[in-house]
Amino acid sequence: MVLSIPARDVSLYELEEKFGLQLTTEPKFFREWSEDLQSITDAEKQSLSRVRSNYSNLTKRRPMSEEAVKMVVLSPLLDLAGFYQTPFEIETETAIEISAEDEGVVVKGNIDVLVVQKQLWILVIEAKSTKFDVMTAMPQALAYMLSNPNQKQPTYGLIMNGRELVFLKLIQQERPQYERSYALSIEREEELHQVLSVLKRLGQLLGTIN
Repeated sequence: MVLSIPARDVSLYELEEKFGLQLTTEPKFFREWSEDLQSITDAEKQSLSRVRSNYSNLTKRRPMSEEAVKMVVLSPLLDLAGFYQTPFEIETETAIEISAEDEGVVVKGNIDVLVVQKQLWILVIEAKSTKFDVMTAMPQALAYMLSNPNQKQPTYGLIMNGRELVFLKLIQQERPQYERSYALSIEREEELHQVLSVLKRLGQLLGTIN
């Protein structure tokens, strides 16, 4: 009997037990989020200030919904990082499925935003409501990243709830391994600047994949 698990309900334990996923402690595994970052211009800093201002204004009355997070925070970041330009393509609500060998387990779900370059899934972004801890999105995002058909290249992810953002890196090859950044806050100007710098850095790396 095949057990089907919605991606939104999958746990880290299930990904570790059924798919062999491991959190690596190798310090050089994920340097892309903290080293050799792309610089940002004064104009980009002004745009980020606008994002922070919009976020602050809209969260005064109530927590932002998932759709509002994508519209107010995520979309401007993707635009500033160049992910709406060649060679990148955007697909939304893309169905994914991963199966565990000999385990009879299938994980199914939809990706909120998927950045695709030359038909490769290279950056997965999960947007969650500001009411929830950003880390609740990590198992779901990792499940999506495990479905990447190109297992020779790293897959990068960004999980966010509007207020906090966490970057992920997954390498499959012999055994799937991942690492994450610490949570970067939109409420701290320098950390929001870092978010854009990391996105630009990833765009530079992923744009070179053939």
